[in-house]
Amino acid sequence: MTIRDDHALAADLANEAGERLLRIRERMGYGDAAALRAEGDRASHVYLMESLARLRPSDSVLSEEATREERLDPRRLSAERVWIVDPLDGTREFSERLTEDDEVGRADWAVHVALWERGRLAAGAVALPAQGRTLTTAEPPKPPAFEKGRFRIAVSRTRPPEFVRKLAYLVGADLVPIGSAGAKISAVLTGEVEAYVHAGGQYEWDSAAPVAVAQAAGAHASRIDGSELTYNQADPSLPDILVSLPELATSLLAGIRDLHR
Repeated sequence: MTIRDDHALAADLANEAGERLLRIRERMGYGDAAALRAEGDRASHVYLMESLARLRPSDSVLSEEATREERLDPRRLSAERVWIVDPLDGTREFSERLTEDDEVGRADWAVHVALWERGRLAAGAVALPAQGRTLTTAEPPKPPAFEKGRFRIAVSRTRPPEFVRKLAYLVGADLVPIGSAGAKISAVLTGEVEAYVHAGGQYEWDSAAPVAVAQAAGAHASRIDGSELTYNQADPSLPDILVSLPELATSLLAGIRDLHR
């Protein structure tokens, strides 16, 4: 088993789960959004859990869709290798159309597959199935260089933190609403925005895979106080995050500190 194998596996699993989700959405349509969300979560979780049990039987798994008892299983904390997965990041977006006449559906949702190994994120992939692309640590994207001037910060479509509005005014940025956390962080890496700032509640599975790719790509990724993002903790809550082009990290962290004094 090599690190390269883990990169490839993360990408393959995220891709296949994403393809299954596209087929589910095409088959079920948008008439019953709650049923579509439930089936998407369930089917992707089952596929990832069964695949990892078969392909990496000695590894532990932390999944958003696992039961509370499974997530709190203490054996995970002593494991050397833990897969951290979000079978469907952006469940709301998965079940929505942009307009009533839209038959394609929203594209800002993702599948996250990450490997934590001996204290760090070792591999990861973020599939964006409706966008037709997957970002992976095997071949991380190269973020564009920042040109001086106004820049863009990705924020939640439905619950952008008020302090981020104030931060944008302070640092001279525009806010861009995007759905899932994976789609937001991917947007930083592909040049659609230059930063993503969030505070107000997330878990390890919301960020592990996109952070693995962001770190491999050379982007900045930290808590909003500048401290390290840590994974495979007893409490999987990881409530805030900053991902940005490296040139912007210092000014964004300084702005956040000023707003929280």
